[in-house]
Amino acid sequence: MKITDEKIEALAKLARLSFEGPERENIRQDLENILGMCEQLQQVDTTGVEPLIYMSESHTVLRSDVVIQTISKEEALKNAPKRDSDFFRAPKVIDQHD
Repeated sequence: MKITDEKIEALAKLARLSFEGPERENIRQDLENILGMCEQLQQVDTTGVEPLIYMSESHTVLRSDVVIQTISKEEALKNAPKRDSDFFRAPKVIDQHD
């Protein structure tokens, strides 16, 4: 599969990255290699092969989930730079500009 400049731009925008010059060509080649490997995997005959759910036969023993109060809301919010009632306030991180 051929990776176009438009596809690289779209992926870069989604990932909040920018690629210029030789870096763009390196990314293009890497993406084409990855897609080539995926195409090879699609050609493998998996008839009769059960889907892999776990990587090993061992099972994790989980403890019971017990709710305990280790710190009060007031203690947690005591040193917060900004708070709103019972919540931490944080600055907006992601803008929705398209």
